[in-house]
Amino acid sequence: MKAAVTTKAGTPEVIQIEERPIPTAKEGWVVIRIKAFGLNRSELFTRQGHSPDVVFPRVQGIECVGEIEEDPSQTYKKGQKVAAIMGGLGRNFDGGYAEYATVPLAIVFPFESNLPWETLGAIPEMFQTVSGSLNEALEIKKGETLLIRGGTSSIGMLACQLAKTEGLTVIATTRNADKAQHLKDNGADYVLIDNGDIKDQVKGLYPNGVDKVLELIGIATLKDSLQCIRPKGVVCMTGILGGSWTLNEFTPMGDIPSLGRLTVYMGDAANLDKERLQEFIDAVADGKINLNIDKVFKLDEVAEAHAYMESNQAKGKIVVTI
Repeated sequence: MKAAVTTKAGTPEVIQIEERPIPTAKEGWVVIRIKAFGLNRSELFTRQGHSPDVVFPRVQGIECVGEIEEDPSQTYKKGQKVAAIMGGLGRNFDGGYAEYATVPLAIVFPFESNLPWETLGAIPEMFQTVSGSLNEALEIKKGETLLIRGGTSSIGMLACQLAKTEGLTVIATTRNADKAQHLKDNGADYVLIDNGDIKDQVKGLYPNGVDKVLELIGIATLKDSLQCIRPKGVVCMTGILGGSWTLNEFTPMGDIPSLGRLTVYMGDAANLDKERLQEFIDAVADGKINLNIDKVFKLDEVAEAHAYMESNQAKGKIVVTI
């Protein structure tokens, strides 16, 4: 089989196409014949060497969709459509950047769909992250105001759509004024051009602050996002689009406003179930959700896809098909 192997930490060019044996399944694992997978920012940081537990060379990829090739437990039939996410995939063991992968049963989710593989490949991790952030971390409710910091990311775009279906008012941000209309077309009620300091713009719309903030840029804007919430408002840090993991200085009694609440979402396979995944796939098929797939690459173009992701040009999910 072909695999896109991250040979060492570095620039996108460290990802090389190699021929490897097709894996075999051990007890409690299955072999998936991969049809597509989405790219994720966490994979960019792993490739750069910021995931200390990852040993190179490694086939990255924390998600994939495809068909069962082998299942010793006979839980699934050969050819059955499945998704796999997280659980060490692409980090502790080889992941989705390949024609085949062997994965533990615990992170496998069956589904039925006639959607194209490139569409299905965009779904698992994006849906798990958005659903978990909005419903489990932020506990959004109808009538609330939601600020999405990093609105043109694939997570931000889907979060806006799901929040609107739940009856929220959405403020989305972008650093690029040329993308403002794209956010409005996606359903945002307000679009703010983000220079890193938008609290005054937000308070101009909602003087007492917004109810909830989905922070996708990360620590670069986290302190400012905390100043955008109302008393007992919540900020959930889910993304690190800004590229930094650690705040050098943070003063809780000062940076967090009185009665403000800060949480994070670091979901995994346990935060997804096959019923919710199937419901979401059906909603996409019925045209109720637009996934905003930005660009589709082939397996031998994974290095190019990583470079494109790192350039921050994308206005949605990047997918690789096999």
